[in-house]
Amino acid sequence: MVKLRLRRMGAKKRPSYRIVAADSRSPRDGAFIENVGFYDPITDPATINVNLDRARYWISNGAQPTETVRSILTRAGVFAEAAE
Repeated sequence: MVKLRLRRMGAKKRPSYRIVAADSRSPRDGAFIENVGFYDPITDPATINVNLDRARYWISNGAQPTETVRSILTRAGVFAEAAE
């Protein structure tokens, strides 16, 4: 199963994350299929940069976002069209 999840990047005690489409069996920082976006929780406000087309593509093809990624994608407006 493909999941949309966070992949940790950045320095020690200064994490930033890539939002990636990855096989659910691969490790957190292991192989991934595609980079979909970027999330930096340290900045104020948090930096969110998402390729909306690719995120919608993966979700429409059955990718399951993790709870955190679902929250980030909602803030980025990925689910806005579906609600309307």
